Amino acid sequence: MSIRRRQKADSRFGRARTSFRQGMSACRHGASMARERMGPAAQQGREAAAERMLAFRGWSAPRLRDAAKYVESDLSPKVSSALSETAHRIEPRRPARRARAVTVALLAGVAAACVAGVVLTRRNAAQTAHMMTDESAADSAESQPIDHVSSHTK
Repeated sequence: MSIRRRQKADSRFGRARTSFRQGMSACRHGASMARERMGPAAQQGREAAAERMLAFRGWSAPRLRDAAKYVESDLSPKVSSALSETAHRIEPRRPARRARAVTVALLAGVAAACVAGVVLTRRNAAQTAHMMTDESAADSAESQPIDHVSSHTK
């Protein structure tokens, strides 16, 4: 770059820098002036806002307390019952235990029939054995002659 061009660029840059510094100085001065003018108004605004917030809190606290009582005494039981009812509706049905009960009843019936069969079989066997001993005793008595006279004379 030539020296002339460089001098022109430097002078332009210098002028821009000078303008920027003057602009910044003017901004700072304007900001400090605005702060001086707006400072008291801002302070009044803060104080007014604090008073209004205090008044609002005094107004809202009883309403919140009333709302809490309403929720606790009236709304909560309704919501609770609605939730319970909804849970009851969407809960899947439990599987029927009827199949197990039928199986147990069937097994009990089979067991009772087996016990009755064993008892009847034993009774029948006992009766048959008793009848057999009675018949064999009768058969042996028939095969021996009865000697009435000899038994008395001896």
